[in-house]
Formats: sequence, C-alpha cells, structure tokens
Amino acid sequence: MRAFARTSAAALAVAAAGVSAQGTAWVSSEKDDAITLIDTATLAVKGTVATCKRGRHIQRLPDGRVMLACTDSGVADVLDAATQKSLRRVPLGDDPEAFDVSPDGRTIYVSNEDDGVASFIDAQTGKVTKTVKVGQEPEGVKVSADGRTLYVTSEVASMVHVIDVAQGKVVKNVKVGKRPRRMAITPDGRELWVTNELDASVSIVSTATNELLATLKFEVKGARAEEITPVGITMTRDGKRAFVALGKANHVAFVDVATRKVTNQVLVGKRAWNVTLDKAEQRLWVVNGLSDDVTVVDVAGAKAVKSIPVGRVPYGLVLVE
Repeated sequence: MRAFARTSAAALAVAAAGVSAQGTAWVSSEKDDAITLIDTATLAVKGTVATCKRGRHIQRLPDGRVMLACTDSGVADVLDAATQKSLRRVPLGDDPEAFDVSPDGRTIYVSNEDDGVASFIDAQTGKVTKTVKVGQEPEGVKVSADGRTLYVTSEVASMVHVIDVAQGKVVKNVKVGKRPRRMAITPDGRELWVTNELDASVSIVSTATNELLATLKFEVKGARAEEITPVGITMTRDGKRAFVALGKANHVAFVDVATRKVTNQVLVGKRAWNVTLDKAEQRLWVVNGLSDDVTVVDVAGAKAVKSIPVGRVPYGLVLVE
C-alpha cells in the first residue's frame, strides 16, 4: 500500500506539473496579424500563431475554443485551444472590434464601429440575424449571465445602450463618462461597471433600474488627469475586487468593489490596455499597447513580477489553463 501511495503521489505530481506547463497566454496584436503564445509557467514566449488582419478583442468561448476579432479582415478567427490551429473564420461585418458570446454559445454579439450597430450573428452559419442601431462608434459589448440583456458602449455618445436580446431593441440609454470602453458585471448581477477612457473614471450602473449609481474617479501620483485613460476591467469570482487598466497612466488599479475605493496601484508597461486574471486569481496579466509587452502582476503582493515582450501593439489576452 505504501509503494502504491508513493507511486500515486508521484504520478499526481507529474500530472500537476504537466497541467502547469501546458498553461498558455494568448496575446492578440494589432500590427503583426499574429497571436503570441506565452508559457504561463516559465513566463517566456513559446511561439506565435498566424491569424487574420489587425487582431483585437480575444476571448474563450463556452466550449473552450479561442475567438479573435480581426478589425481589418472583418472576421473572427476561431482556434482550437489545444492544437492552436484555426478551425474556421466567421464573418463579423465591417470594422468589428469587441464582441461577446451568448451563454449557450449560439450567438455572437459584435460592435460594428463604422456602421454604428450591434450585430447578432449565428455562430454556426455566420449569418447576421439582427442588427440594432446604437450610438456612434460602438465599442464594448457585454451580455448578462442569463443571456437576456446586452450592453453596448458608444464612444461618441458617452452612453451604454441596454438591449433586450429577445426583442432585439434598445430599451434604455444610460449616460456615463466620456468615451466609455469596456464593462464588467458583478458576479451577483446587480451592477455594471463601465470604464470611461477620457474621464479617468468608472461608471457604476444598476442592472435592475439601468440608472447610474456612482462614479469612481482615478488619480495617479505624477500623472495628469488626461493621462489616466481606463479601458480594461475584470473582477474576482467573489465580486470583492476589480482590476482596472489605467491606459496612458501606465498603472493598473486594484479596487474594493463594496467601498468603491482604490486600494493599490501597480506600475506596469506603457498604455496599460486590457487585464486578465488567472483561474487561481493569483496573477493579473496586463497588456501594454505602447511598450509592446505584457506585465504579469502578483495579486497578493500587488507588485509586477515580469514584463514579457510580445507583438507590436498588443491588444487583448486570454489564458488557456
């Protein structure tokens, strides 16, 4: 029994090491038409994957595949997470930037910046099933956990458009800060947090009433207000902390969600653009658009661990763990 126990323990250790070694960060790049792959164990680049033109928003699909929106190609590249091979390309219309996917994986919701619409696209056929007119230069797209409500930001109108998915129409326009970009929904579903790039702030909106609850302003020592340009945002699974990339201020902010106060700021690369938490919520990955790198931040210590050079003008990042 002891020998068996030792053997089993060793096997488990090897298996755990294998899983860790297989962890990969996928980083999109606007100017290289490629995804950079980073080994999450060694924090070293291990290769690239050729893809479509001007890759921007990237995320995991409900089935585990990786999807990348390519603005200049007008398509989404759908890739196998294990083989890192492209499986198919789905038309996304003109000038797609950000997207989200319905909880059942059947519908892709995408913002088409030039047309000023949010498009509903059948994920299997690639056909547009609906278009919803929104404000000029729509950007961020976020669907609720129950799939009933879609939120789209308009950079020009400084609004969040609340769309009833079943009806396919805007039911409320919520005025937020100047140039709203990305969004996060608290895990309890009660609040929508919206980053405002040209307002150095996050707008907090009630999902029940679609009314503005509060505005969280950011300040960074040594930085002018116009240099604080929040874009990327993510939250912990328990909803207690949010992490916001502060753009040209070159920092990421740690925010206590309950008190709506900044608890820490960490210096990262130039133009901190998007943020991603690992499953263990021990490391925050920050994409820096102007220093062409990714900074890995230790969450518990609130300090940068390493900056890793990637492609030119990196935009987004997903983790395959």
